[in-house]
Amino acid sequence: MKYQTNSKSGKPLYLQLYEQLRADIINGIYPYKSKLPSKRLIADELGISTITVEHAYALLCDEGYIEARERSGYFVIFRTADYFGSTADIPKSNLKHPHSAGGTYDFPFSVFAKTMRKIISEYGEDILTRAPNKGCTQLRSAISSYLLRSRGIDACDEQIIIGSGAEYLYSLIVKLLGKERTFALESPSYEKIEQVYFDSGVKYDLLPLGTDGIESEALAATSADVLHLSPYRSFPTGISASASKRYEYIRWSAAADRYIIEDDFESEFSVSKKPEETLFSHTEFDNVIYMNTFSKTVSPSLRVGYMVIPKHLVTAFDEKLGFYSCTVPTFEQLVLAELITSGDFERHINRVRRQKRKEIIIK
Repeated sequence: MKYQTNSKSGKPLYLQLYEQLRADIINGIYPYKSKLPSKRLIADELGISTITVEHAYALLCDEGYIEARERSGYFVIFRTADYFGSTADIPKSNLKHPHSAGGTYDFPFSVFAKTMRKIISEYGEDILTRAPNKGCTQLRSAISSYLLRSRGIDACDEQIIIGSGAEYLYSLIVKLLGKERTFALESPSYEKIEQVYFDSGVKYDLLPLGTDGIESEALAATSADVLHLSPYRSFPTGISASASKRYEYIRWSAAADRYIIEDDFESEFSVSKKPEETLFSHTEFDNVIYMNTFSKTVSPSLRVGYMVIPKHLVTAFDEKLGFYSCTVPTFEQLVLAELITSGDFERHINRVRRQKRKEIIIK
């Protein structure tokens, strides 16, 4: 067996094994429906514990690459070839959209207040100055570093644009990509997405959701060249795209001049033992626009969002939209930058994820 682990690498052994197994599944070494080696076999050959192997297999199960079958082992359910999903009824969900007020896992107010006082003390009257059009350098740099270490997204500061919430950023995307394009949305989806596209005067298709994402037949039939997705957890259904479906989306985008808008709200609070995968980090086509906000992770009252545009669109954005002033106050941006760089932001996220795991165990 070719797998190797290194206890001195600084990366947990189960993550090292997970990444190697995932690569073999994606590359067809373990094809669809094939059985993976037993946990004991891998543990014995690598000289690691079966618990370590179990953690790696659990991650693969969480992300839809494999499934456990009682008394039979683990089998691959990921497939790279196009397939047609079922038209099963979509399960109902009581999810609140991340933009809505009243989050369950509030950011500690004492930490937030302390950070605000620190920013006022350190920056003084500079907090009243106008922010650069794309947003403050401090916040864009902090987001860039955070996305690289936590989401696998490698993006420079110039690719990141700060704006006052998702709806504002949706409208910028329409201006950037052009109104002559056809957009495709999940159906059902967060109602404001459709409202923004309707108000912008663009044509859009509504693509029905199955149990693991957009139905393959609908995706293949659409004439759209921009696909707006919430692959982690679509609202209001709560449906998450499987690993196979995510790669189907990427294959769809391989055609010339197609784009994906990846709405990644609330994925930070996944109960998985590792951050959720993003389409942005897995595509090789440089055509995914990644979006997120701080509405759920910090406070809905901030109305601060950001998007990461493909490298090849940076110049086009600067030429077409570079004159737009940033819609988020400098003070709020500096506070968020400090929360991220100090580690308070990620400590809060990790605390919530641990709490959610405990709640699942109790239930």
